[in-house]
Amino acid sequence: MIGVAVLGAGRIGKIHARNVALNPRCRLVAVADPMKEAAAALAGALGAEAMTDARAAIARPDVQAIVVGTPTDTHVDFTLDAARRGKAVLCEKPIDLDIKKADAAVAEIEKLGAKVMIAFNRRFDPSAQALKKAIDAGAIGDVHQVIITSRDPSPPPATYTNSGGIFRDMTIHDFDMARFLLGEEPVAVVASASCLVDPEIGKSGDFDTLMVILTTKSGRQCHINNSRKAVYGYDQRFEVFGSAGMLMNDNLRATTLRGYTESQTEIRDPLLNFFLERYDAAYRIELDAFIDAVADNRPMPVTARDGRQALRLADAALESATTGRAVKV
Repeated sequence: MIGVAVLGAGRIGKIHARNVALNPRCRLVAVADPMKEAAAALAGALGAEAMTDARAAIARPDVQAIVVGTPTDTHVDFTLDAARRGKAVLCEKPIDLDIKKADAAVAEIEKLGAKVMIAFNRRFDPSAQALKKAIDAGAIGDVHQVIITSRDPSPPPATYTNSGGIFRDMTIHDFDMARFLLGEEPVAVVASASCLVDPEIGKSGDFDTLMVILTTKSGRQCHINNSRKAVYGYDQRFEVFGSAGMLMNDNLRATTLRGYTESQTEIRDPLLNFFLERYDAAYRIELDAFIDAVADNRPMPVTARDGRQALRLADAALESATTGRAVKV
């Protein structure tokens, strides 16, 4: 049994702590959060110990793995603290908002040979895994184009820019999925970004509507489109076009029921509300993959360098959107 401490008792921490508690190969030892009440509520519900000191949780001898679900500016410090102690880490994205700090962290992690996984949960969504498996099996021949649509149901408050902005917070998932599905590293980025949803977001220096085109050395392309507000719900779709055909992943709904009446056709349930519902299974499978890699001493399925590459694409896209030029990666 692998002893696990979850750092952070907020929205993401709750997901990870629950999934740790459900995994038969590990035991949730502690939940650490500076908000004593939040830590106590989550730990108490799952039979773990509540702590307010994250570093003390990392140092515990009965903890062999750490899940970092704390604010972004703490990710590197907590991850490296655990890695230096020989403990495995599942860290939420991004590694950091500063590419230089991320590069230094990746270099140390690789030098230590530490087991660090970045939590790009969408790779583990059952539909995404089926899509990747079909691509790898040659179902559509050589990949030519990937199209990713990712639109939130409503925008965050303008103050949410401390997350790093839309490119480093929201689109970073799509940059990782682009790398995952293209099978090659993008070498050039062109981006266009606007503020069409909430003027306050624009005043804060961020965007809420964007399009990105990534190109690999061989010429493969990926188009990403994001919006902070889709009035019809959480829109998550993938299309992969190749030399021998096309694959598509559509949105998920609560049921597959369709209705036809005198006044309407194709009546269906609305899209799932947001990422917590849409990617519930992905978070569980991601945690299981992390624990399996630790328990079986296998390589991490998503590495710290993967996290660095997605951050570099986010930086390049932001540069392109603000300068109007293509940016080499």
